[in-house]
Amino acid sequence: MTKSHLAGGRNPRAGRRRPWSPAAAVVVALVTAIVAAACTTGTWGAVDVDDRPRFAAREADDRVVVATTFTILADMARRVGGDRVRVESVTTPGADVHQYEPSVDDLKRVEGADLVVSNGLGMDDWLLRFIDGTDARHVITSEGVDPLPVRSGNYTGRPNPHAWMSPDEGARYIRTIARALTEVDPEGAEGYRARAEGYVAELDELASRARAAVAAVPQDRRVLVTCEGAFSYLARDLGLEELYLWPVNSESQGLPRQVTALIDEVRDREIPAVFCESTVSDAAMEQVADETGSRVAGVLYVDSLSAPSGPVPTYLDLLDHDLEIITRELTS
Repeated sequence: MTKSHLAGGRNPRAGRRRPWSPAAAVVVALVTAIVAAACTTGTWGAVDVDDRPRFAAREADDRVVVATTFTILADMARRVGGDRVRVESVTTPGADVHQYEPSVDDLKRVEGADLVVSNGLGMDDWLLRFIDGTDARHVITSEGVDPLPVRSGNYTGRPNPHAWMSPDEGARYIRTIARALTEVDPEGAEGYRARAEGYVAELDELASRARAAVAAVPQDRRVLVTCEGAFSYLARDLGLEELYLWPVNSESQGLPRQVTALIDEVRDREIPAVFCESTVSDAAMEQVADETGSRVAGVLYVDSLSAPSGPVPTYLDLLDHDLEIITRELTS
């Protein structure tokens, strides 16, 4: 990007040579560790980690580089940052960020970052061991959120990490990103603030429509049944009761006792529609539907956006998609 594209004057990268940023050091350290492990196990053949040509090419791009742990945060950063930023996500569309193990290719996408953005609340803590002890600037978007606890399973009492599923908490994330970008690039502050507030206004409008739609749902049908307990913040905002098969995506999901317990609940309460999320198998929920006469009414998106050509390429699309399906099926 040339300077003429940037409102507010000089870009923080302009005129600087940054052959080795702190975040780049994090990436190369991680890549080295991954490669060493692979060589030990014989998983891969020889791997060339000499990425000087890649760094040289990126030096020509004077935008602020933002690395995020998953696609939803990446979209938020793009909306707030506008033309002043280049955003990369460690995880790709469709990936489940819980207990994620980054690959060499994943980390190469985010090398040379000026700002690292994560969710926190235990969701993407795999990042911490790679940035701890470095000078990389790191912002946790959930800071300031009053976390809801996980209510069951091995994670009982721990914070539920899915705060962005609430438009109200999503607004907090957006403003946090805007502040972090301002610290990295003070000359872009006015643009970051304006884009963030415009973005928040869109979220507020979407939340208002969702509340109006739920108000039309009979009280006894205001029950949201999902595979993962990822909708606690949204359910709180909309006055919905939340039921689920498992509390957090992990290796312990879709167990027989989880399925049996939910079958009893859905059957006893004659709940007509249940849902599952895009990043997990819906086989267990299909069993619930078959046993109770309910139906799996649609795919919801939580932990990842879709590809650009898919149904939810942006955070606003994700919320709009989920809220439209949920309110439609609860009133059908």
